[in-house]
Amino acid sequence: MIYARKSLLVGLLLITCASAQAEGFVLTSPDIKGQLSNKEVFSGFGCKGENISPELNWQNVPEGTKSFAVTMYDPDAPTGSGWWHWQVYDISANVTGLKSNAGNLAAATAPKGSIQNPTDFGAAGYGGPCPPAGAESHQYIFTVHALKVESLGLKADATPALVGFYLGFNTIAKASLIGYYGR
Repeated sequence: MIYARKSLLVGLLLITCASAQAEGFVLTSPDIKGQLSNKEVFSGFGCKGENISPELNWQNVPEGTKSFAVTMYDPDAPTGSGWWHWQVYDISANVTGLKSNAGNLAAATAPKGSIQNPTDFGAAGYGGPCPPAGAESHQYIFTVHALKVESLGLKADATPALVGFYLGFNTIAKASLIGYYGR
């Protein structure tokens, strides 16, 4: 009898946890299906991609969210500190995604009022994957941060590390997905 009660309790707990996860903050993309394509790959540094940022969508936004930030980071870059490929912040709380090519400043398709700072490539906007030739696939982590502030209060020339510092103190929740690329 005690064993049956414990089993029932564990079963209910698992169902509750699964429901909570299913309803959690989620990031999706119709463009990222594991391996990143030439469409997303950087154009430069020896890479010959189209350098188009993927479409990203999020749902189940946490209560208290006042803005969003989106980042793309490569922890496998041979730098000792990874590589920031993209950071977009001060995205209004009523936005639920980024269109494909939102990382192209000239296209002006990013949400109004959002800021894209210089990446580790040295220029603002999206800089796609471009691992060293012969390297194994790197992981490219796309993350949307639900923030407790309307603005990070940073200028457009903020360094990736400074943006990361402010994100660390203002993130309510985050959702990520990973794409891979090697050459």
